[in-house]
Amino acid sequence: MAGATSVAVITWVTRLAGLLALVSVLVPAGRRTLRGHVAEWLELPHEATVGAATVALVTGVLLMLLATGLKRRKRRAWQLAVATAALLTVSHLGLRHALGAGLVSLALLIALTATRRHFIALPDPVTGRWRAVRVFLQLTVAGVAINFALLSVAPVDAGVGDRLAQSTLALIGVSGPVVFPALWLEDLSAAVGLLFGIGAVLLAAYFLLRSAEPAPELTDDEVERLRGLLEERDSLGYFALRRDKFVVFSKSGKAAVTYRVIAGVALCSADPLGDPEAWPGAIEEYLDVCRRYAWTPAAMGCSELGATVWARFGLEVLEIGDEAVVDTETFTLEGRVMRGVRQAVSRTKRAGYTARIRKAEDLPLAELDELRTLAATWRGTDTERGFSMALGRMGDPGSILVTTEHDGRVRGILQFVPWGEKGLSLDVMRRDRTADNGVNELMISELLLTTPAQHVSLNFAAFRAVLEQGQRIGAGPVARLSARTLRFFSRWIQIETLYRFNAKFQPRWVPRYLAYPAARDLPRVGVAVFEAEGLGGRPYRLLRALQRV
Repeated sequence: MAGATSVAVITWVTRLAGLLALVSVLVPAGRRTLRGHVAEWLELPHEATVGAATVALVTGVLLMLLATGLKRRKRRAWQLAVATAALLTVSHLGLRHALGAGLVSLALLIALTATRRHFIALPDPVTGRWRAVRVFLQLTVAGVAINFALLSVAPVDAGVGDRLAQSTLALIGVSGPVVFPALWLEDLSAAVGLLFGIGAVLLAAYFLLRSAEPAPELTDDEVERLRGLLEERDSLGYFALRRDKFVVFSKSGKAAVTYRVIAGVALCSADPLGDPEAWPGAIEEYLDVCRRYAWTPAAMGCSELGATVWARFGLEVLEIGDEAVVDTETFTLEGRVMRGVRQAVSRTKRAGYTARIRKAEDLPLAELDELRTLAATWRGTDTERGFSMALGRMGDPGSILVTTEHDGRVRGILQFVPWGEKGLSLDVMRRDRTADNGVNELMISELLLTTPAQHVSLNFAAFRAVLEQGQRIGAGPVARLSARTLRFFSRWIQIETLYRFNAKFQPRWVPRYLAYPAARDLPRVGVAVFEAEGLGGRPYRLLRALQRV
């Protein structure tokens, strides 16, 4: 507890020191005349004061960036924070103001040195160290080259050495040996140099400090071990076999946790695999990895049993929606409540649509490739959606493919993956946008009426209880507002649409939960969840651009 308090205090002092450094440079009203006396006593030239101001500006921003790494107890963040605080303290001696900021940075340096033992988290398995060096060198060289070219075409009387010195010193805001014939030209040279100098430091710091996202891929041996842990209990267990995950096993080997690292969050999906009695051992191994790399642990789509086990390890639990499960032995199209589905099925059959249900291994490879192409074409988004209830590939042995055909053309595709020996879980649901309404109802109902499986898991309905409560007679203002908010966001994310579609088949609703450390971690966990599910998160184009740098 004392360690956590010390880290929290250090984090906030770091942010304060960075903010004061920025204020000391950017806000003239906050400057203190006492620093002017010290600067005069030290007989510092004007160029040194300008250079110190530039250093203070850059280091202030760096401290703001480093605070997040310190919060996660990153060893590298601590090392950089010590160096930055020392540099900031020295730079304040060159300023003609900012006594308070200098004292805060000095206090931060002392506090960081005294709490060194608390910052033990290792760098992420994949870091941006060499990319940071490359970006820093590229921007500094570009800044010097552009300034040198500017001075070469400008009417200045200076040799090659003087122009090179001027271009280099401009990166830190210090004047060089070149004498400019006009003030605007000197300002332009200084602006170019500072722009590239500050950009080089800040972008390099970003790549050095960002939460790395190692590219996960399950090995064939790991997949085989995970298959041996699959059981009847969890309908989402098969989705743990996605290749884009890491896995940790309990020491006994009887349980495992799979996860992906996104935005500093080690995100698990559904419950651990294997014997529930061995789950705590697998969770302990997973949490140990999270502590080692300062990742935020989180698990989405847990069952009630899984959420209970996660809560024993100190994680908070939030109900995020319900999974629709249909028991095939009692499913029927008869009755008033099934009228909508029955009419949709009859209408599509009269229009000439037929459904076919086959095992993936029974399909010719050419036809399977064609279905994959159609599914990708009908997807409607640049990236594949789904994480906790999506396999990410089509045609796995044991999966069931349902297709709808019309006039010799495939117009709809469903894929179901195994849920133990007696169940199926919906993985892919795609249809041609030009096909008649009712294609999905036809495929699902045909499967439910003919499959030997005892239960079939359909889509996940996010916040179903909130939608239902808001529609009840006598619902309070909070419930109505919450439901109205969800319906508003349903314009972009299928929340109410999926709920109403699932409800057509009269399923039983199985609640699913999100486990997370604390309320302050919810924004970060939310970004990771949305990004994993392909619903949003960090802008995809920005991530691609940064990966190319």
